[in-house]
Amino acid sequence: MSDTTTGTPTSSIPGLVAGTYTLDTAHTEIGFTVRHLMTKVRGVFKDFSGEIHVKDSIEESSTNVVVELASVHTRSEQRDGHLRSGDFFDAENTPKMTFASTAIKAEGDDYVLAGELTIKNVTKPVELAVEFLGVDQNAYGQTIIGFEASTSISRKEWGIDFNVPLEGGKLLIGDKVDIHLDVQAALQA
Repeated sequence: MSDTTTGTPTSSIPGLVAGTYTLDTAHTEIGFTVRHLMTKVRGVFKDFSGEIHVKDSIEESSTNVVVELASVHTRSEQRDGHLRSGDFFDAENTPKMTFASTAIKAEGDDYVLAGELTIKNVTKPVELAVEFLGVDQNAYGQTIIGFEASTSISRKEWGIDFNVPLEGGKLLIGDKVDIHLDVQAALQA
């Protein structure tokens, strides 16, 4: 099947038509949460792009996303600069984080999206829990889709292992990173 709009509904989601949907960066957030001391630090990436290729059968659909690591924003310029450095993302030498899906399957009313996540030239499989929020028309008459997705990863598995030891064997920064996406995408003509 082609990635162009067919205008035919998919077999499993009412109102969803096959075609290529582009992430609406003004209405999409790619964020993360990680433990720091006794709290959690939340951050987002401001610069990214991506497409969702919806097929007549949801199971044949795919997506790919590219995130500019230098666009990290945690509400602290000093921390953001450290995250861009070689201690963490090494954004100068490995500027992009990518995700390419490999499979999608329904689990009740929700979905599991499997794919390959690449950070710092390390590629590992991940699975995202996806809640589809629906199909509608935006103010410009475009068909839009919305969904939320989440997963958790070990940052050490991608070579991001900087830390500061604390008393009692504790560490300044947690290894577990919760990734969350709030996505709106528009059907391209």
